[in-house]
Amino acid sequence: MQYDAFIHREGKQWLAEFPDCPGCQTFAESVRAVTLAAHEALEGWLEANLSEGRTPPRPVTRSGAPAGRKLVRVPVRAGLTAALTIRWARTDQGLTQRALGKLAGVTQQQIAKLEDPDENPTLQTIEKVARALGLSVSVELAPDPVSRMSA
Repeated sequence: MQYDAFIHREGKQWLAEFPDCPGCQTFAESVRAVTLAAHEALEGWLEANLSEGRTPPRPVTRSGAPAGRKLVRVPVRAGLTAALTIRWARTDQGLTQRALGKLAGVTQQQIAKLEDPDENPTLQTIEKVARALGLSVSVELAPDPVSRMSA
């Protein structure tokens, strides 16, 4: 999963802002530095929303950036992607954590942990809950896009 960021120069700094995440932005001294900082800012913003019980907006993929801005796609780590996807699916289906737990054969506490960005649930639990939501789990091992950003 990735979110679009718009990057542009503002004075001596570069600004990255996320149109899908109100208030999520960061500054840095170079395009490379702001791209790395954008990753941290995005994940922090998403984690804070999940931790506070809110459902963050889904990302919208854009074909380009407004004039004077550069479009950068910022990846979200797998564990946070799983937490977001479960929260979105549960919310879309109008389920409480308790109701989803009952459907999946797990406790409400396990559902809460799945939606907590700081937890590290087992793949088996994720698969069980995904099936209850009518979803499947796909795992892909690929080069780390964040490492490539810093190279």
